[in-house]
Amino acid sequence: LLVTSAFGFVMAQENTKRPMTFMDVLQMRSVGSPAVSLDGKWLLYTYSVPDWKTAKSFTDIYLVSTERGLPSTKQLTFTNDKNETSPRWARNGEFFAFLSNREAPESKSSQNQLYVMRPDGGEASKISDAKEGVGTFAFSKDGKWLAYSAGKEDERQVWIVTVAGINKDKPVQLTKHKAPITGWQFSPDSKRIYFLSPDSVDQANKQRKEKKFDVRVRNEDSPPVHLWFVDLDTKKETRLTSGTEYSVSDVKLADNSEWLGFRGTPINRYLRTVTESQTYSDLYLLEVSTGAIERLTNNKEIGESSLSFSPDGSLIVFSADDDFTYFRNNRVYLRQTTDRGGKWRKLGAGFDGDVTVGFWSADGKRIYFNDGLKVGNHLFAVSVETGDVVQVTQEQASLFVSRDEDSKRVLINYSSPVSPTNIYTVSSIENVASRMGWTQLTNSNPQIDSIALGETEEVEWKSTDGKVVGGVVVKPVGYEKGKRYPLVVQIHGGPAGAVILSFIASSGYYSHVYAGAGYACFLPNYRGSSNYGERHKIEISGDYFRMGYEDIMSGVDHLIKIGLADNDKLGVMGWSAGGHWSNWILTHTNRFKAISSGAGAVNWISMYAQSDIQRGREFYYKGKPYDRFDHYWDVSPLKYIKNAQTPTLIHVVDGDPRVPRPQSEELHMALVKLGVPT
Repeated sequence: LLVTSAFGFVMAQENTKRPMTFMDVLQMRSVGSPAVSLDGKWLLYTYSVPDWKTAKSFTDIYLVSTERGLPSTKQLTFTNDKNETSPRWARNGEFFAFLSNREAPESKSSQNQLYVMRPDGGEASKISDAKEGVGTFAFSKDGKWLAYSAGKEDERQVWIVTVAGINKDKPVQLTKHKAPITGWQFSPDSKRIYFLSPDSVDQANKQRKEKKFDVRVRNEDSPPVHLWFVDLDTKKETRLTSGTEYSVSDVKLADNSEWLGFRGTPINRYLRTVTESQTYSDLYLLEVSTGAIERLTNNKEIGESSLSFSPDGSLIVFSADDDFTYFRNNRVYLRQTTDRGGKWRKLGAGFDGDVTVGFWSADGKRIYFNDGLKVGNHLFAVSVETGDVVQVTQEQASLFVSRDEDSKRVLINYSSPVSPTNIYTVSSIENVASRMGWTQLTNSNPQIDSIALGETEEVEWKSTDGKVVGGVVVKPVGYEKGKRYPLVVQIHGGPAGAVILSFIASSGYYSHVYAGAGYACFLPNYRGSSNYGERHKIEISGDYFRMGYEDIMSGVDHLIKIGLADNDKLGVMGWSAGGHWSNWILTHTNRFKAISSGAGAVNWISMYAQSDIQRGREFYYKGKPYDRFDHYWDVSPLKYIKNAQTPTLIHVVDGDPRVPRPQSEELHMALVKLGVPT
C-alpha cells in the first residue's frame, strides 16, 4: 500500500486517528495574554493546561520570535501546580514582569506577587511582598516606572518603583487615598497616574463582612466612583470629577495626553451588570489642561462604546445603535475633539452589519474593526472621510485582528473547523489579507492532529416564509453520501449571536464528539441571530419564538430532504437562548427523541425580575410584564407545558444571574407532575 499508492498511504494515516471524547474537550489548552516587545520582534504569551485531577488549569509563560515563528518557541516558566500570568515587557526589552502565585500558600492560592525575569531565561526576581497580593501592574511609556496595585480589595492603593532600581529598591506606596483604588493607568506622557475611587467606604458594612455576618443584600447600594490623578513628581492627588449624577468608568486617554474620555453611569443600585449599566450610561470628554468636562451623549437607553481618539488626538469617535435606536446595527459617530457641542457625523451607514471601533490606521484615515458575516468573522475598515466600509479579510473561519499600539505589530487570533484558536502575526496591516504572509506563533493543541474530526461546512435553506437562513453542519466522521445519520440540533445563545466556522468543540456544543460517535450536528443561525443583517436580528421583537422556531425546524427538514438526517433519530440541545428555544421546541413538537435544556427560560413573567437584565426583555416583548402580561405569558413555554412528551435533561448553574435556577426548577417540576421523563 505504501509503495503503490500515495493516496492510499494518506488514507491509512487518517484511519489511525481516534474519535474525539468529552474528556478531550475538557482538556483543551489555550493561549492568551499576548505581549509584543517594543521592537516588534518577540512575543510573550501564556499557555494554560487543564489538570483534571485538581479541577484547575495551570498557566506558564512562553516566548516566540515574531519573525521565525513556531520553531523559535521557548518555555520560560516551569511551575507545574502554580500560575504565571499577565507578562508585560519593560520598555528597553531587557526583561519582562509578570504575576505569579508560585510562593503563595494553598490557603491563599489566588494571591499573586509581581516578578521580573530576563527573556533569555534564568531565575525570576520577586518585586512585591504585598500581604493581600498584587492586583494589576504596568510600565510607564517613558520606561522609568513600574507601578502596581496592592492591598485588600476595600483598601487597595498604588505602589511604584523605578525601573533602574527594580532589583535593589523596595517599592513605595504612591497613593494614600482615603478610599480604595478600583482602577488606574499611566498617562501617555508618563507624568501622571489616573485612578478611580469611590467617594466613601461604609465602615459598618465592611466590619459586618469581616466578621462573617454574611447577610447578602441584593442590589446593594454603593457610593459614586470618581476620577482622580496623582502627579508622579509631586505625589499630589487631584480630583477631576464629583457629584452624585454618575459613577465614572471606562477611562480612555488620547496619545497626546491632552484629552480624556470616560463613561458616566447613573447612580442606580439596579444597574449592576455591564450590559445594563452601559445601556443607561453616557460619554463625557475632559480637557486635561483646564479640567473642563463636556457631556457628549444623552441617549437615555442607548449604550455607546468607550470613546476613542485618532492618533493625533484631533478626532473622537464611538459606536452606538444606528440613529440611537435600541438594538439596531452599530454605527460609528465622529467629531472634531475641540468642536464643543458640535454635530456628530455617522460612518458606515451603508453596511448591513455592526460598525465598531477597533484601531486606527497610522494616518488616521481608516478605523479597523472585527465583525461577523454569515458563518465567518472578518476584519473590516471604515473610511473616516467617506464612511464607506470595506471587507479586508476573506477567510471562511473565525479571526480577530488586533494591533499592538507601541510596536504596531499586527496579531491575528485564528480558528477554523480543523484548528483550535492560535495566534498569528503579520508585520503590517497591509499584509493581513493574504494568508500566505501570516506567521504562526502558537500551536495550542497539537494533540488534535491525532483526532478524527467531522467535516464542517456552511449550510443554507429557505424557511417557511421564503427567507434564506444559514448555519453550520458538522458531518459524522467517516460520512458516506446517501446514508442517513442521527441528528443533534445545537442551538446557540444570545439570541443575537451566531455559529461560525471555528473549531466547534467547546463546552456546550461538543459537535466533534458527537461526530466521532456517528451523529451529524446542525447549528442554525435562526431569526434573531447576528451576522445576517439588521432585519434578521431584530424582526423577532414582539414575535420572539415563532420565526426562529420555523427557521430551525425548516432547517431540519432541509437536512432530511438532502438525505443527511434520519427523521426518526433527532435530538436538540442549547444553552441560554438555546435553552429557551429548546424549551419552546419541547412544548410545540414531539419530533425529537430527547432534549437537553441548558439554563433555559420557561416563564418570562417570573424571569423578568429574577434576571439581572430587563431592557433586552422589554425589547423582545415590547414592554414590561406589568403592561403586557398576556403577551409575556403567550411566549412562555410553561403555558404550553401539557404538550410536552419528550424526555428532557435540564442543566443549570446555581447562582447564574442571567437565567436563574428557578426557571429550570419550574420546568423540572412541571415535567415531573406531568410524568414526562426528566
